[in-house]
Amino acid sequence: MPTFFVTTRRVEFSDTDAAGIMHFAAFFRMMEQAEHDLLRSVGLSVVTHDAEGTLSWPRAAAKCDFEAAARFEELLEIEVRIARLGNKSVTFVHRFTRGGQQLAAGEITSVCCRMRAGAPPEPVAIPAYYADKLRPFSE
Repeated sequence: MPTFFVTTRRVEFSDTDAAGIMHFAAFFRMMEQAEHDLLRSVGLSVVTHDAEGTLSWPRAAAKCDFEAAARFEELLEIEVRIARLGNKSVTFVHRFTRGGQQLAAGEITSVCCRMRAGAPPEPVAIPAYYADKLRPFSE
């Protein structure tokens, strides 16, 4: 059974449209922030450095399905777990709730890549120490 990571975000004025409803793009920013919170909670980051240089996690896919509106000033809970921990990629699943009501559910798939100046990101195997820290959140 995976561990669920939970964090909170308040809907800021800049997250909303003219009607005071959270804009769809804000859900994607909050999913990324929640992923970063999970990583920090276990001593990781989306940018790491090792003997060979820099590793980072470009996004390969992202989606979010919306069920109910979130509004300015509301406090949202964001639950994060890992649907798939592969050799080179991770799929994070996010669930947005407010007072127990589900508002949205989304996914972000990120690929572990070696970053070199002037070269495109090169997909590489997720380092063992990194995967070990993510495994408790995986199904």
